[in-house]
Amino acid sequence: MATKVLDITKEHCPMTFVKTKIELSKLNEGDILEVLLAEGEPLDNVPRNAKEQGYNVLSVEHVEGTTHKVIIKK
Repeated sequence: MATKVLDITKEHCPMTFVKTKIELSKLNEGDILEVLLAEGEPLDNVPRNAKEQGYNVLSVEHVEGTTHKVIIKK
């Protein structure tokens, strides 16, 4: 179960990862952030950047239409 849900489906890079990183910084170690985002650049960049920053990307799933869900563990 996600600790926090962040909807950045209307955001564009680089704000998608900036907002994701801000939310992750508010969480405790072991907490889960569920990020809803659009396909394309956000879907490519957010999981990659999260891994580069040392976070654990648990899954990337298609939700509906162009919306995807990325589950990140701090």
